[in-house]
Amino acid sequence: MAERRAPESPPAAAPAPAPAALRRAPVQRRSAQRLTRILDACADLLDETGYEDLTTRLVAERAGVPIGSVYRFFGNKRALVDALAQRNLERYAERVTRRLAAAGSAGWRTALDVLLDEYLAMKRTAPGFSLVDFGTQIPVGDPGAAPNHRVADRLTDLLSAYLDRTPDPALRRTFLVAVETADALFRLAFRIDPAGDEAVVAEIRVLLRAYLARTLD
Repeated sequence: MAERRAPESPPAAAPAPAPAALRRAPVQRRSAQRLTRILDACADLLDETGYEDLTTRLVAERAGVPIGSVYRFFGNKRALVDALAQRNLERYAERVTRRLAAAGSAGWRTALDVLLDEYLAMKRTAPGFSLVDFGTQIPVGDPGAAPNHRVADRLTDLLSAYLDRTPDPALRRTFLVAVETADALFRLAFRIDPAGDEAVVAEIRVLLRAYLARTLD
């Protein structure tokens, strides 16, 4: 078996959302900082008002920017929330990458625990994450965008490098099934308990370990 290698450490600063999520990508530092304030305000307001009562005007007021600054980047609140979901995914990937780099070549079971632990930490503490996470909680953007496919592809690329595996179609399918399964069961865990039912979370770990062992052992 090829020697496993740890991923490189990620950059210190979280990247901006993918340009595809924006009307116009920030070029200057001041513009990037304004975009960050807008997304931070959106996340805080989601926790306070929910998605239905969220408006771009409220976001602009909370961020302390003119409403035109919001529309400079986003055409509507769905695009804004979708960009927040993409930023959540970037930050999640960075957290996972740091943990895996610290763990060294510890194997896929440790990597799975890192994935689940970091998701739970963000679900419980990151503003707006409990409602939006990676775009799966509310109907943001194009329904055909399939947020879980985006998540699975990102994790496949990240973990295949860590595990020294080729990210072939079979591995991508395996991770997609695992992501879809985890998504459904985490919804159950947080429906039972707003903090995430620990018994259900334990069952998620057992189920995913058994499923992934067929491919990763």
